[in-house]
Amino acid sequence: MKTIAYKLTLFFQLLSLFSFAQQNAGLKTLLNKNKEFIFPQTPEKISAVLGVKAVFYEDANDDAYAKWLTKSGLELYCNLREDKTITEMFFIVADDQPIEVAGLPFNLVMNKTSPQESMLKFSKYKIRKEKLGEGSLYPRGLKLYFKKSDRFITLLFDSKNLLKCLSITKELIDSSVN
Repeated sequence: MKTIAYKLTLFFQLLSLFSFAQQNAGLKTLLNKNKEFIFPQTPEKISAVLGVKAVFYEDANDDAYAKWLTKSGLELYCNLREDKTITEMFFIVADDQPIEVAGLPFNLVMNKTSPQESMLKFSKYKIRKEKLGEGSLYPRGLKLYFKKSDRFITLLFDSKNLLKCLSITKELIDSSVN
């Protein structure tokens, strides 16, 4: 009986180590000293820093995009300008990925940062809040957004109030766009 209890205890300790492990996004030199993403970028530089190849694709409007799936489980994607430079970026973690991913712009942590923490962190900006509907990417979630210099920062939270998506864009993107 003691052997079974010992094995179960060991199993649950190992399980907790892996389920609460925090990964680093590995953005390193893509962030400035204020932990802000540096624009413009190129797909080649992002691939070199992340250590993964970019996947290039086009949407229904023939607009070019690139995406990277990092070892941490974080996905980065962006549209490409005609000269193949990047001026906007989206950071997202799959809804079924319980892993926390640190090292993001503004020191945010996917699957950990809450709306309350974000409101405090960005309190000097005019933060707007919007409840997400059932048809959105994160039903019953929350959208926080604000303008910081020439960029819009948008944070999307799921129904558990965990950060799932960060976007840094030149224009504000409507919530109905997934």
